[in-house]
Amino acid sequence: MVKVPGSVLAVMAHPDDLELWAGGTLALHARHAPVTGVVKTHDEVRDAEAVAGAKVLGIDLELRTIVDAATVDELIRRYRPEVLITHPVDDVHPDHRSVAAAVLAGRPEAHIHTGCPQRLYTCDSYNSFTLSGPVNAPVIIDITTTFDQKMRGLAEHRSQPIGDHFGPMAQNLAALWGSRIGAARAEAFTPLPILGRLPGTAHL
Repeated sequence: MVKVPGSVLAVMAHPDDLELWAGGTLALHARHAPVTGVVKTHDEVRDAEAVAGAKVLGIDLELRTIVDAATVDELIRRYRPEVLITHPVDDVHPDHRSVAAAVLAGRPEAHIHTGCPQRLYTCDSYNSFTLSGPVNAPVIIDITTTFDQKMRGLAEHRSQPIGDHFGPMAQNLAALWGSRIGAARAEAFTPLPILGRLPGTAHL
């Protein structure tokens, strides 16, 4: 019997990051398991867009004024996710790096006490570049069936440059990663070790 994907907690910096970097994968997992996205609050408009985008993806959303190590520890203990997703630790955006650092700092004690998350991944970045160079993502998820859902969720962020910037980039990245696995559209992820152990799994 094939094991279906488990629960997911995605912790990211900005209201549109969930859709942009992992929207297709989150929507795919939400068909089988609970998925919660956590992003930092911004202003009233962007927060409302985040709520609308999460609804399109079919995931739960938490808006937090602070995302630090203590926040991540509390989120893991409460949700006990099988999978945790965040930004690359060497992302080109300083806000992304800050959230990734908080995830890495807040995860160890929570994992020791709960056994969660079982798997930790970082997502893609702007045009698949980090401060260390191109994203090297060995885990590529076929999101062909949820790509339209991803783009509709991203389109809810009307205050952002979706049509002439983030939208085309999302299209290009999805096509690029998809071509590497023979799929129309895909998203890329990089596993990080948890207490010295990397995941061995067919899905996130």
